[in-house]
Amino acid sequence: MDDQIPRTLPTQSATFTNPINAEIRRAAATGIYDIRGGGAKRKVPHFDDLLFLGASVSRYPLEGYRERCDTSVVLGTRFAKKPIELDIPITIAGMSFGALSGPAKEALGRGASAAGTSTTTGDGGMTPEERGHSTKLVYQYLPSRYGMNPNDLRKADAIEIVVGQGAKPGGGGMLLGQKISDRVAEMRTLPKGIDQRSACRHPDWTGPDDLEIKILELREITDWQVPIYVKVGATRPYYDTALAVKAGADVVVMDGMQGGTAATQDVFIEHVGLPTLSCIRPAVQALQDLGVHREVQLVISGGIRTGADVAKALALGADAVSIGTAAMVAIGDNDPKWEAEYQKLGTTTGAYDDWHEGQDPAGITTQDPELAARLNPVEAGRKLRNYLKVMTLEAQTIARACGHNHLHNLEPEDLCALTMEAAAMARVPLAGTSWYPGKEGF
Repeated sequence: MDDQIPRTLPTQSATFTNPINAEIRRAAATGIYDIRGGGAKRKVPHFDDLLFLGASVSRYPLEGYRERCDTSVVLGTRFAKKPIELDIPITIAGMSFGALSGPAKEALGRGASAAGTSTTTGDGGMTPEERGHSTKLVYQYLPSRYGMNPNDLRKADAIEIVVGQGAKPGGGGMLLGQKISDRVAEMRTLPKGIDQRSACRHPDWTGPDDLEIKILELREITDWQVPIYVKVGATRPYYDTALAVKAGADVVVMDGMQGGTAATQDVFIEHVGLPTLSCIRPAVQALQDLGVHREVQLVISGGIRTGADVAKALALGADAVSIGTAAMVAIGDNDPKWEAEYQKLGTTTGAYDDWHEGQDPAGITTQDPELAARLNPVEAGRKLRNYLKVMTLEAQTIARACGHNHLHNLEPEDLCALTMEAAAMARVPLAGTSWYPGKEGF
């Protein structure tokens, strides 16, 4: 009789999932928090939750083969004597030599230059190879000051003061000892093989008034020639943008929580910051309220993957975007051809994020000479150029379909949202309506 009684099916808790339980067991066994690279893996409202409204009767589309759609952008027009002129509004984000191998940094420089855009140094300073293969190179000025010297500042085409990153706003960086080679140690003036922690804030200022002084100092070092960017992790985008503008920034870089990092606590990556989609309109609003929208350029980063993402960010008011993780994938990160070796490391293609361990089979997030030699910087640079070209063509296709002859002519009116959350964040109507949450008058 008992065999005929229906049994309750085993049900996995939505709160205590298998991944959560595995992390509890790992923490209990080791007593240390989990460290990884990359950006947030949790699902948050993103650009996929927006759609474009192509032209029909009320608007007239442009012919793709005959009518031009411009993609150029100039960054740093506010104060710099030599603004950066780019062919496309897609730049390469800061990734350090140390976090990345020498060949990887060279590949990023080659690919960006071939596509007519800029790349960025990262923590740890500027390498001759990176400068030599980058026609437009942005020099990151970070709290750690690792590898910083005035001579390299003067070699740069722009300077980016990093206040924070989207993956860890309010937190510092990490570079574990296994990636501190002789060269990395020499550049950073720190011991070889010893874990390096980057400070969470700059040592010589405590607020926006001090930031203004620092920007003036950097302008004097560079004779007011190059643009000064200020990069912030997205948390309070309206006020951070306004304060950066008032401190004298030429460009504001806003990095959402989908933006990657070389290494930090997993709890930071998943539970601190704002989704990229939610930070664009407040930042644009700050620029508009101060009367400097388009005079001070806004660069958006964090989870940009396709030309559609580029077009949506620009339609919401950004001047350009920046990519990091996507660029790494383009040059070979998590390539399925290394699947067997990823499995030996206890992971799989598409999930490998232990960049801090320095064992990357693709030769990208490593300082092991044998692994780094696997990456051909010429071939990898060519792949990055192709990827940037495709993203640009995709964005142009969308702009033409919406009736625009320049990517910067895209506007919020070209968009609608599929979810309430995306509608509220992007401040565009829910599909099929003229309403979004918080719209005045409703």
